[in-house]
Amino acid sequence: MSLRLRLTLVAAVVVAAVVAAASVTTYFVMRHELYSQVDSQLAQHAQDRNAVFRGLSEFSGDYVTLVNPQGAYAAGTSVPIDSQVRGVARGADEHTLFRNATVQGLHIRQIVVPLAGGGAFIISRVVNYIDHDLRRLRLILLLVSLGGVGIAALAGALVSRATLAPVRHLTETAERIARTRDPSERVPEGGRGELARLGGSFNTMLAALDDAIETQRRFVADASHELRTPLTSIQTNIDVLKQQERLSPEARGKLYADLQREAHEMRALIGGLLELARNEHASAERTEVQLDDVVESAVDRARARYPEVSFEANLEPTTVKGAPEPLERAVWNLLENAGKWGGAGSTVEVTLREGELRVRDHGPGIAPQDREHVFDRFYRATDARSLPGSGLGLAIVREVAEAHGGTVVAEEAPGGGALLRLRLDS
Repeated sequence: MSLRLRLTLVAAVVVAAVVAAASVTTYFVMRHELYSQVDSQLAQHAQDRNAVFRGLSEFSGDYVTLVNPQGAYAAGTSVPIDSQVRGVARGADEHTLFRNATVQGLHIRQIVVPLAGGGAFIISRVVNYIDHDLRRLRLILLLVSLGGVGIAALAGALVSRATLAPVRHLTETAERIARTRDPSERVPEGGRGELARLGGSFNTMLAALDDAIETQRRFVADASHELRTPLTSIQTNIDVLKQQERLSPEARGKLYADLQREAHEMRALIGGLLELARNEHASAERTEVQLDDVVESAVDRARARYPEVSFEANLEPTTVKGAPEPLERAVWNLLENAGKWGGAGSTVEVTLREGELRVRDHGPGIAPQDREHVFDRFYRATDARSLPGSGLGLAIVREVAEAHGGTVVAEEAPGGGALLRLRLDS
């Protein structure tokens, strides 16, 4: 059952319940009012007992019957006498009694009044007209109820159609996107309320999905481009090695060294690609991490990797909440970048203070036009293209920083060189 049909049925059922309750209430109120008017007139006639006893006949359209103390008919219009009337006549019930009765197919309303010393008299009135009026009232209320339910169902259908129009547009758009696999389409936005917010949220989701798909496409294209270069070089070296009998031992050694270097770069590139593709930084379990210990361990590793570079560390005890392995990778990438650019005989200054890690080298620095791009995937500045690397190290640093609610920026260091600052949300 569709949501539109359910809303229409709910509106019809609610209105039907309300109209039915109102109709039943109206019917019984009118029925009570009609009988109350008759009872009031009968009571007024019963108070004029002199006229009653004088006539014992038709009294302004009413009929009078006298019952003796034994509960038997005595005079007046003959009407059925039952146990209730006998009880009043014998004095068992001293209260005035109103009741309905049927005489020769006529519906009558009666008042039974006890007499002092025993006996009673009955004043009767034919009330078939009340039955007729009540039947007409029932018919009118039934027609009104059916009309109200019909109008409510129609109004519910129109309202639900107008109200659910944004939902219908969302559904059609979602089905079209599923069919065409093109998330660039958007649903119309406008109005206020939850459905307008739903449309805005849906468009935001589509925009994020479109960006994610575009990022994936660029990632695949960039990865294919970056992998093509070392693969082409390896293929070229293999083709040359096929003619190794024409090569000198020195040339063959150089080719083997090139193959080893290209294989190492491919392994590093593929490792970086896998790490970026998994994107496990945001979902990794967070614990209390002693960041100064992580940096100190990475500095020791960098000193072993780049013995010709002096790494000077000034580390303040710092605790952050994060994923240990991604943080270690981010810190190592910063130090590896500084060691690679610092050059032999240079110094890399590593400072951890007030929750911020600063890595400063004394190399050529980063050109202004490259600073905003050095954290992009596969981006390599012109001066860096002659050096080994995949262009993924600093991209991983940025992803780790953002996953921890932090930032990383590249600046020109005072006196030359590059300064990279990593700040984490502790």
